[in-house]
This record gives sequence, C-alpha cells and structure tokens, in this order.
Amino acid sequence: MESVQERMQRLGTKNKIAYFITKEKEPYEFKRRYARIRAEEFARECDGRGLNYHVSVGGLDSIVLFLFLHEVCGIDAPGVSASSLEDKSIQRVHKALGIINVPPLKRKDGSFWTKAKVIQEFGFPVISKEVAAKIELLQNPSEKNKTVRHAIITGETGAYGGWQKNSKMQLKKRWLELFGGYENETEGCDFRKPDFLVSSKCCYYLKEKNCDNWGKEHNSVPYLGLMASEGGRRAKSLRMNGCNYFGASTIRSAPFAIFGRQDILTLALEMDKLWKGDLKEKYRQKLLTDGKIAECFVMPDSIIPKIYGTIERQPDGTLYTTKAQRTGCSMCGFGVHMEKRPNRFDMLYKSNPKEWNYLMFHLCKDAEGKEYGWAKVLDYIGVGWDPTTIGGNCKGQMSLFDCENI
Repeated sequence: MESVQERMQRLGTKNKIAYFITKEKEPYEFKRRYARIRAEEFARECDGRGLNYHVSVGGLDSIVLFLFLHEVCGIDAPGVSASSLEDKSIQRVHKALGIINVPPLKRKDGSFWTKAKVIQEFGFPVISKEVAAKIELLQNPSEKNKTVRHAIITGETGAYGGWQKNSKMQLKKRWLELFGGYENETEGCDFRKPDFLVSSKCCYYLKEKNCDNWGKEHNSVPYLGLMASEGGRRAKSLRMNGCNYFGASTIRSAPFAIFGRQDILTLALEMDKLWKGDLKEKYRQKLLTDGKIAECFVMPDSIIPKIYGTIERQPDGTLYTTKAQRTGCSMCGFGVHMEKRPNRFDMLYKSNPKEWNYLMFHLCKDAEGKEYGWAKVLDYIGVGWDPTTIGGNCKGQMSLFDCENI
C-alpha cells in the first residue's frame, strides 16, 4: 500500500506547495491579475465540459468574490447561499445582490436541520474543524479508525502514514489533556474527557450539503472565496491543488487562494467604490425587473455588511475592519479560544441577548433532560463568556459596550 508520504513524493506535492507559497508573497496587483486569470480559466474549462458554475456566497470575502467575477471578470455566475444562517446585515447585502437563498436540509423525519438539532445530535463546533473532527473520532471508536485514533493520541502513524513519529495527526497538548480521555484505557494515559459532544458537522448539514445539492440539481460547480492564508484544512488543500481543481469527485475554483487579509480588504474597498458609483442602482433596477425586490426595499449604501463596521487604515497603512474580523453562524465556536474579549459571544450578548441566553444555557439537553449550552463548553476549554467579567471585572479588557469601537 502506498503511504501518504510516497504519494506526495510521486505527485510532487512539496514542489507544488513551495511554488504556491511564492505566489502568496507577490504584491497585490499581481494577485489581482492572477485571480482574474484563474477565474476566467475555470469558466472556460467548465464551458468546455458542459458544466454551469455559481458563487458560494457567505461573508465579506465571498461577497467581494461575487462582485469581482461579475464586474471585473465578466463572469455571470449566480450567487448561492444558506443566507438564513448569516447575520442580518449580511442577509441584506445578499438580497441587494440577488443571491439565491437555499433552504435548510430536511431530516429523515421530515423536519429541517437547525443549529440546535445538529449540535444536539452530533456535538459542538469548537476549536477548529480539523481538531473537532479528531475529537469526534475519539468519541466514536471503531476497529476501522483504531490506527487513526492512536495517531491522534501519540502522533505515531501506521503504514499509510509512513510510520511517522510525532506526526501532525497528534492533538496539541492543550487539547489532548482536555479531550484525550476517551483513549485512557487503550493508550494507558490519564487525560480528561468532557460530558458533551464535539463535532465538525455543523457546516456540512447547515451550509455545505444543501448548497452542494443545489449545484447537482443545476449541473453547477462552485467558485469559493477561500484563501490559504486562513490556515487549517483549506490551506493544505489549496496549496496542494491550486486555485482551480478538477478532481474525480470535486470541482471548484478559489481565485483568491493566494490572497492575504490585506489583499481581500483592498479589493473590498475597490468593489465598494464601484457599488457607491453606479453599481447599486444597476443592481436595484435588475432586481426590480426580475421581481426579486419591492419598490420599498432600501439598497444598502455599502457592500461591506454592518457587522464588519467599516474598513479603515492603521497609521502604518494596514487595513482592518472596525467591528468583526470574521463572521459565521452565531452559534459557531471555531476559533473563539483565540479571540480577545469582547469575543463573538460577548458581542451577541449586546446585539441579541435573547439568542445569547438560549445558546448559553438552553441549546441542548443531557441524558437526564437538563438543559445546557455554550456556557458549559466555554468553561471547559477556558474561554470567558460571562458579561460581568468584562470591563471593570476583567483587568485590561475593554467594556462590552465599546464593541462598536473595535
């Protein structure tokens, strides 16, 4: 059996990654031209294969991608989104752009998947997709995943992994101590394990699968607003496979793959300038003609959703958003352990205290029927969530009610 390392060597993966990383270091104008070339190349290839294409739209990055494709590349790709999961200000921009809102997936019992149902059945999305998927494997042991579970605890891989020691499969010490207890008996260790489930399945059931289904129904493949600089699984995949990928089971384009945060914010300002010119009225007239909005609908003044605030420059020229840096579902915990307070849950407390209360204390029920939520999970991983610990009770932190100033 060919090991992962042997396969990477055969495919020249290291050279591909090194070549990709050199492009990530290029200046903005190069990256902008490169993104256009790759986007147009993908469209031509899809046309030749008899495939349609669409833009998977969520937050700011993919909103910018949608406008870039339409207004710079001349690619008329419809936008598709599970918009109901996004912040209201994002939903408003989606509506102004004519984005197609894909409905939630149906469960076997005929009801729809919701945030609460996914978390109750599979577990909390915490730390990162990659780490959550590993913890989920530990929670669901089988003979088939025995070797992988061993690697997650020890870093030692089997034949397929090339008999590595200290591989990247191993959980970092912090997470091993909190979640490695599922293997205490098997591995002879003494780690802890929580009394709640962890899962990486939220995005799949709430966003990815229903948009994938739409794509299959319309013989369409996606443009994605992914950037390798965001790290995690996407970085590995993008650096190995490049902007455009035509695989046996997956076809996609990520024109912004070599972009960094400064690049996407620079392009966002360019697209916003077009919007504030004649683009807003152009989209309004098209939506009215197509019957997608009423006369009374007020088009947003900016394509930058209000949840992000505005894009400003630091004294050294670095661009930043004055509010949220990244967005996702209100109940998503991926990356929250890296945020300074006020974190995303603190901001939710200010903007929607009713939802905050539900997510914190009433999202799930344990075996005895007792309700619990994110408060329990955040306590376990050492992330603050109590509003009374911000400001005067949290040394060195700003007040929760200064959120609009960050």
